[in-house]
Amino acid sequence: MRRPIILLLTLLALGSGGYFLFCNKAQEDRGPKDQPLKISDNTGSFNQSFDKLLASYFLIKDALFAGDTLKANSAAATLIVAADSLKTEEIKGDTSGALKATAQDFAGTISGWGKGLIGEKGIEAKRKEFEMISDALWSLTRTVKYSGQKLFYQYCPMAFDNKGAYWMSNQREIKNPYFGEIMPVCGSLEDSVDYSIK
Repeated sequence: MRRPIILLLTLLALGSGGYFLFCNKAQEDRGPKDQPLKISDNTGSFNQSFDKLLASYFLIKDALFAGDTLKANSAAATLIVAADSLKTEEIKGDTSGALKATAQDFAGTISGWGKGLIGEKGIEAKRKEFEMISDALWSLTRTVKYSGQKLFYQYCPMAFDNKGAYWMSNQREIKNPYFGEIMPVCGSLEDSVDYSIK
């Protein structure tokens, strides 16, 4: 009685092993598994357009640090043009088009907040618009993996009645655009990106 049961269990084990091998072989025959979406180095043309966007952003940051609303408006006008003309079609390695679409959305958001900054009269209201621009630009930078220069992400915990706010910088040194000369070095370095490192 025991022998038929052992024989049956052995046959089942061999059968399931064969099925397992068959399933694995069937998966191999389907080709390689989908790989995560990767982005290649972007073109020089894209990086140049992104450089213009960053340059205008840093001009706004410096103007807000100095408390100069006219310079902030002028830089925001340049930012809008740079955001609207960002060469997202030059993003490489995006076979699905998802990265380009996301980058276009962020660029549109930055342009919109730039217009909002120009429309505000007071420095504090302009700083609030700048916070929104900063958030969108940081997300855009990480989405496209901009590789032109190292960028720093800095934070002031006291901005906007202690709600806190972030901004981007091309230097490690803190120059707080939310308080300017009142508290120029209030803030901390929270993150940095440097996609130029291979």
